[in-house]
Amino acid sequence: MKRKPSLPDSGYRGRFAPSPTGPLHFGSLVAAVGSFLDAKHHHGTWLVRMEDLDAPRCMPGVAEDILRTLDAFGLHSDEPILHQSQRTTAYAEALRKLQVGDAVYPCCCTRKEIADSALHGIDGPVYPGTCRKGIPAGREGRAWRVRTNDKPVEFDDALQGRISQRLESEVGDFVVKRADGLFAYQLAVVVDDAFQGITHIVRGADLLDSTPRQIHLQRLLELPRPRYMHLPVAVDKAGEKLSKQTLAAPVDESHPARTLLRVLDFLQQYPPESLATSDVRTILDWAIRYWNPARLQGITMLPVSA
Repeated sequence: MKRKPSLPDSGYRGRFAPSPTGPLHFGSLVAAVGSFLDAKHHHGTWLVRMEDLDAPRCMPGVAEDILRTLDAFGLHSDEPILHQSQRTTAYAEALRKLQVGDAVYPCCCTRKEIADSALHGIDGPVYPGTCRKGIPAGREGRAWRVRTNDKPVEFDDALQGRISQRLESEVGDFVVKRADGLFAYQLAVVVDDAFQGITHIVRGADLLDSTPRQIHLQRLLELPRPRYMHLPVAVDKAGEKLSKQTLAAPVDESHPARTLLRVLDFLQQYPPESLATSDVRTILDWAIRYWNPARLQGITMLPVSA
């Protein structure tokens, strides 16, 4: 059963947007709970969006598994689930707008060619601009890239403070439509956040470096900019981010209340001992009421306790 808001909707619209490439792990549950608590503390709407655009990486049945896990923790979307795989027409329209404005250009470069000729940036090789003035003779465009510049892209993050990034030198012209024909994450997420009227984005700090690219696209597409809050990333004892790539264990649904309390401890919310024997609904009610993200100010990663 969905939680009924106790007060009128505030206009706040938040979201959790998992990719169905594997089951939820502790780190992704932290992002889900944090975004949910921030939305509900502000008497807002919380949505779940399934980022299943990268079909080759999506695993059968995982989307349903993710929703079942969220349900076990009392995290229910206030509106129907949006699936990116059903939104390609909207992404194509956005790309056309960028093409008309000469904000993008076709690129023929392979990953190896870029790696061999590029400097290393904050998110891998910085694209050297090989195709910016035209595709070399005898080559064919495979992907579409967005033109960037070195004017700082700046925004204020609710936890991480003032963030500034020079896209051209730190990232390079980035892909919005891949060589395999799939639309890239950066374009899809911007289009969908605007379509769903998202006003606040609460997610992991591992996506902090992506935000300036999304702001750049928001400007080019004349879309509103949400407010951002990037929560600490959960890391293991070796300091590695919990992820599917590092074989992070799926969330244990057998004792959801106990796991939820661990999540709240990770988020520095310090639930009282009296909640130790409470159910999920009671714990969430307490967490919504006393949610205080300021305790995470300036923290980009935290180890997960046993």
